[in-house]
Amino acid sequence: MNQHTPIKGQGIKGRGSLIERASEIYDFNAALRGRAAPAVDVPADLPPAPVAAAPVEPTLQAPVTPAAPLVPPVYRAPDWTGPKQPIDRIALAEAGFIRPDGPVTAMSEEFRLLKRDLLSQLRDNKRGNRILVCSAHSGEGKSFCAINLALSLAAEKDREILLVDADFGKPGIPAKLGLEAGPGLMDALADPMIAIEDCVIRTDIPSLSVLPAGQRSNNDTEYLASARTEQLLRRLTDGRPDRILIFDSPPLLAASPAAELASHAAIALLVVRADKTTESALRDAAGMLKGGAQVQLLLNAVRFRGGGRRFGSYYAKGDNQS
Repeated sequence: MNQHTPIKGQGIKGRGSLIERASEIYDFNAALRGRAAPAVDVPADLPPAPVAAAPVEPTLQAPVTPAAPLVPPVYRAPDWTGPKQPIDRIALAEAGFIRPDGPVTAMSEEFRLLKRDLLSQLRDNKRGNRILVCSAHSGEGKSFCAINLALSLAAEKDREILLVDADFGKPGIPAKLGLEAGPGLMDALADPMIAIEDCVIRTDIPSLSVLPAGQRSNNDTEYLASARTEQLLRRLTDGRPDRILIFDSPPLLAASPAAELASHAAIALLVVRADKTTESALRDAAGMLKGGAQVQLLLNAVRFRGGGRRFGSYYAKGDNQS
């Protein structure tokens, strides 16, 4: 007998293997010849046929929007809120400074050229909008140039100028402008409880403010070399790309704070008096600025000769001839 021949004379229930028991129920040869197998009763001892589970409809869920990353707020230096003081225009004119509302002069034009050059250099400068005005010795005109540069820059329509009196040994910027000085930079450096923005003097020139030097200390250089100096300066300028700081520093060869201030500036404007500053003093002063700000020379007290460049006379003409 072959493997498909049913075993006669034996019952189905509980007999033989599954293959043998299936052979007794289904005619495999007929299925192979194309004839359908006859209907048969399924023995009770066979396991029930598996029932396919009904398909489960997927549950539609709203897409989950990922939470936005936490972005820390960008710090913006505060506005000045202190009392406003008027600048003494008469004192400015008597001392030979640029008059904010005065006529165009040769000197005002010279400072216009200077500020245009400085503004182009400050654009996207990684060291910030900070200019140090310094000199080798006293009496070479650094304070004169710092004030005139601040007045000229304050005429810009989209700039805010803070003139910082950093000559701690001999402060004089507020007095030259006719302002009453109070606490200043050195006080804020020495006392963490003093907010430096509260020390700023607002003037009646909307875009010009002044930060006094403050109380003198025996540790001026050490305070300037501390990390707090950079923190305070950033508090004055962060988030304010239109705000420019101009420092009037002590003489480089007379006091050490000047070189330390230069490390916080983008440009160091080294004032050279044409009829006074010696070459050796200039070299020594420039050497103290190495590794810090970009150094530029500003020639002061130059006497113009006939036929040379004399700005201002063009605007003083009464006619429109050119």
